[in-house]
Amino acid sequence: MKFLQNSLTRLGIMQKIAANETHFLKGLLVLALLLLAFGIVTPMMTLSKFVVVTNTFSVFSGIVELLTKGQYILFIVLCGFSIVLPVVKIYFLFVLINQRNTPTNKVKRYLHLMHDYGRWAMLDVLVVAVLIVTVKLGAIASIQVHSGLYIFGAAVLLIMAITHRVVALLQE
Repeated sequence: MKFLQNSLTRLGIMQKIAANETHFLKGLLVLALLLLAFGIVTPMMTLSKFVVVTNTFSVFSGIVELLTKGQYILFIVLCGFSIVLPVVKIYFLFVLINQRNTPTNKVKRYLHLMHDYGRWAMLDVLVVAVLIVTVKLGAIASIQVHSGLYIFGAAVLLIMAITHRVVALLQE
């Protein structure tokens, strides 16, 4: 009888811990969404050519520029990996955290797929880094990095960390 009471007490404590962690993860998801939104519209860099011509770019303005210049494949790839997939990932994580019953095998498979996709989420940050290195090597142009790059990178890393924790919770 004592063992049963201890087990029930531990179960109640575990449910409270799980509820607290659920609230914490929801808060982190809201923070990640805000960081992502600000990271997309905040300027990432300023490109200066011959000290006279300067262009400042954010993720959003760069993607719009690709669309207006007719670079449709780059537009689709960068828009998909930089905007669409992170938003879908945040939405899916929020739905999964709010679920009360055990997720189905299909949902678990999607979660693992999303976790594996997380490695590709840094693709756009890598593109920006390569662009920075390439431009810095040129003698006729210079680049100045702005806070948008760091905000966007923080959002991507936070989403990856939340996904990792949710996957770990499902495996327990």
